Amino acid sequence: MFVRVKTSPNSPKKAVQIVENVRDGNKVKQRIVRHVGTAFNDDELKRLKDLAEYIKASLASEIQPTIFSPETMAQIAIQARDKATDEPLHVNLKNLREEKRITLGIHDVYGQLYKEVGFDRVIPNASRKVSAVKNLFHIVMGRLANPASKMATVHDLSAHFGITLSLPSVYRMMDNIDHQVIERIQRSAYVSTTGLMKGAIQVIFYDCTTLYFESFTEDELKQYGYSKDMKFNQSQVLLAILVTQWGLPLGYEVYEGSRYEGHTLKEAIDKIEERYQIKDVTFVADSAMLSKNNIDLLEKMGKHYILGARIKNLPAAIKEQILDKNSYVEINNNIDSSYCVKEIAYKGKRLIVTYSQSRAEKDSYDRQKAIEKLLSKLNKNTTNPTQLISNFGYKKYIKINGDTTVEIDEEKVREDARWDGLHGVISNDSKLSAEQIIQQYNGLWQVEETFRISKHDLKIRPIFHWTPRRVRAHIAICFMALSLSRQLQYRMRVLGKPVSPQIIRQSLVSVQLSIVRDKKTGHLYGIPSATTQQTKEIYQAAGLKLSTIPFLIK
Repeated sequence: MFVRVKTSPNSPKKAVQIVENVRDGNKVKQRIVRHVGTAFNDDELKRLKDLAEYIKASLASEIQPTIFSPETMAQIAIQARDKATDEPLHVNLKNLREEKRITLGIHDVYGQLYKEVGFDRVIPNASRKVSAVKNLFHIVMGRLANPASKMATVHDLSAHFGITLSLPSVYRMMDNIDHQVIERIQRSAYVSTTGLMKGAIQVIFYDCTTLYFESFTEDELKQYGYSKDMKFNQSQVLLAILVTQWGLPLGYEVYEGSRYEGHTLKEAIDKIEERYQIKDVTFVADSAMLSKNNIDLLEKMGKHYILGARIKNLPAAIKEQILDKNSYVEINNNIDSSYCVKEIAYKGKRLIVTYSQSRAEKDSYDRQKAIEKLLSKLNKNTTNPTQLISNFGYKKYIKINGDTTVEIDEEKVREDARWDGLHGVISNDSKLSAEQIIQQYNGLWQVEETFRISKHDLKIRPIFHWTPRRVRAHIAICFMALSLSRQLQYRMRVLGKPVSPQIIRQSLVSVQLSIVRDKKTGHLYGIPSATTQQTKEIYQAAGLKLSTIPFLIK
């Protein structure tokens, strides 16, 4: 197999294909194995060729035994669909009765990526653990289709996908996900990501979030700590994740819930070095990672970094320069015409501060709304309003006037308003321009988007498992689903068809198969559902074709 670029006369379009030589009698012909996509410029062509090389390598190494034998009518139908011919079907429509309807799209597309990434090989001694391998695959697919508890997923798979699992066997599978399996999962995700990107990982974004439990007990892993979900009365774990500039997950770590996120960076870097041998990259993280110890660590290790700065905590002389808006330089771009920048030398580092009019308006709006809520609470809490006084968040605007009167501190509001629209980062990278540094830092939204997908689309929390092993297994399953979701998004972007995970899910869930029986002959037929052009494009991103032609099952 090899990658071929096919051009058209008098057209800028270039088709990227994976082809192989096949013998036809005495002649050798080229057969298209997979049409990867069409490029309209050099940048698109490069990305498509990289994607094609990755897919070609996956196809060349793919020797996949059947994970499980067909157990249900649905599974028989799926096998028959893959072997269907174009022979005409002679049936009397009056004799047809629907026996079952199953959803195919999730297993078709994400199942293909699941194999290409190598997740089907993460459980060792797979031949002796057939049930665990099968269950892991279906539970990951179930989370992508309709994330819920393991019990609800088992029911959903049976009701809508034609897949029968037992809940005890699912729990036994989770008990097989030990440290070794988790390492294999992360290694597979990393190898797949670097393969897709041809090793071009220049920036790694790092961030942490908290995952809470419907529990008020603690153990070695779930503990009380600062909750980013504002669930301070519930135990939690701390999840750290690393992603590329395209939002593709590279790996993750799970820490006890009481761990301060700023203290996780060293361990994360050590594991990156050990696990992936990544050397020449820039680490990007928010201000939670900004500490003297972390900066000293990064510089001692020879790492470039871009970290969010706490500009309100800087020395007075530096703050004066930040607040002097006359010396900012406007950056002309297509994103924000009011984007201005200033660079200040600070302790041998580059302090780069930006000002945005749109951000200033948002900061002002958010503060005004918060103050309105505070006033509402003050009016309701007449018995003991001092309970609302705190240095946390917007409560810092409340002050006591005299002995009993509680009111808004207008001076603090005015002082805070001076910082509207301002944001700073600190970096030691001397090669990048100030604008390039800001652009790379702004890529942190990829991590935020990754957490949003994990929490909302894949519902990684709340966690309903209690033992540390099951908790780690649950997070590993969610990471697998996240990796597949982001990888499909990336492939769609490469094809020039960017689409959200929600749209992908809706499109794939709509791909269904109706299994009908001829009550006279006893024959079973499969009737695929109608599909949209977008659904066909999603299948194309996974190298699959989507047929809507009815076929004979048996």
